[in-house]
Amino acid sequence: MKVCVFGAGAVGGHAAARMIATGAAEVSIVARGAHLKAIRERGFTLRTEGRELTGRPVQAEEDASKLGPQDAVIVALKAHSQPSVAEDVARLLAPSGVALFGMNGIPWWWRHGRPNAGPLETIDPGGALWRAIGPERALGAVVNSSNQVIEPGVIVHTGAKRWTMGEPDGSMSERAQRVADVFNAAGMEGVVTSDIRKEVWRKLMTNISGNPIAGLTRLTARDMYAVKGLDEVAMKLIAEALLVAKAEGSDLTAEITPEAMVTPSRGRSGGKSSMLQDVEAGRSVEVDALMTQVQHFAVDHGIATPTIDTVRALLAGLDHAMRLAREA
Repeated sequence: MKVCVFGAGAVGGHAAARMIATGAAEVSIVARGAHLKAIRERGFTLRTEGRELTGRPVQAEEDASKLGPQDAVIVALKAHSQPSVAEDVARLLAPSGVALFGMNGIPWWWRHGRPNAGPLETIDPGGALWRAIGPERALGAVVNSSNQVIEPGVIVHTGAKRWTMGEPDGSMSERAQRVADVFNAAGMEGVVTSDIRKEVWRKLMTNISGNPIAGLTRLTARDMYAVKGLDEVAMKLIAEALLVAKAEGSDLTAEITPEAMVTPSRGRSGGKSSMLQDVEAGRSVEVDALMTQVQHFAVDHGIATPTIDTVRALLAGLDHAMRLAREA
């Protein structure tokens, strides 16, 4: 299978490095800057499970148009970066190719197959992804994997390596299984589900609490809940999100409680969340996919979300401040 990893940073780079090292797929990448330069010169180095995996992609480009047709394109960019590459991803797809979108928060294809089908303006302004790629060529993915680029071309992975993927229309397709098989052959855990939206909500319960608090406080998971009151904020965020998820058709209240999610985090290892990594690097953060769209769903269903509203405003303020600093 020809696979392009579009955005081969921490998460995408981890997947690419494993596929290359194991020969599970013919892998090309799209990346940029010093990271791309290092991969071209030395290939990937992935440190995981007490060992190093190394290897070079068949092609590494900043310009996606230099790559040929792909059987699968793994889009590992943050949600706010995806609309700008819609045309590039569409051109990369072979006639029967599929685009796998691994991201945090609510994805752009959410309304596919629903009575109100159409793009989410918050996530996909103007419907760029919806028009260029089309939800019928997309696979949703929920990534449970902690990764960090510690220097250009070098990625450190800890913990899980699970990619849960599924068709937006809820079918159990052969193409989803083929992509999952590549992940499994590469030493990851590729799982196909018939309810990818429920899995999106399941991960969002962690992201909507831990990521914004880490980004705003710059505290690791180990230190976050040593500050009195932060655990209460996290539990309120989860409780509100559970109500919205249920109204959207994914009832997780029998499986998840805010207390059970937050309490084990006390004393956890000091890993940096993806949003904390972005804040420290001065990059844009995922405000809309994690929080704004949840707010919009809440309004649609008449649900009050005062904690989400407050934290979302603070996070948007932080994101704006970092943008001003980048432009200065």
